Amino acid sequence: MTPSPALDLTAARHVLDSQPFSRLVGARVTAFGDGGATLEIDVREELHQQNGFLHGGVVSYAADNALTFAGGTVLGPHVLTGGFSIQYLRPATGRTLRARAEVVHAGRRRAVVRCDLSTVDGDGAETLCAVAEGTVLPVATP
Repeated sequence: MTPSPALDLTAARHVLDSQPFSRLVGARVTAFGDGGATLEIDVREELHQQNGFLHGGVVSYAADNALTFAGGTVLGPHVLTGGFSIQYLRPATGRTLRARAEVVHAGRRRAVVRCDLSTVDGDGAETLCAVAEGTVLPVATP
């Protein structure tokens, strides 16, 4: 798979930064291209749920955006999530949430994408906390 000529890591970062909610949670794109994308979020107290774990909505948000950015590497810059499912494997704890998405299959009208979501501790060790899979669809530009 080759990256979309209209998007590179710099452009992907600009797109993410244009999303107010992404700025609110502090998301950043750390890898983009060749059918894959990685999003990271620093874990902060205000992103926790009542038991002290990272809120599932934040984990789900990271999966959604990582899936879509990965799909955009093969479908082009104008894409939306068509739908996704997520399985939470264990509570998310650690310093950073890392969502790594990779295109599994791409056609002209959709891409099927998988995402592994891990937390990273202070020593850099990763713990898988959720997996997601979804479809990404191209949309007409305004």
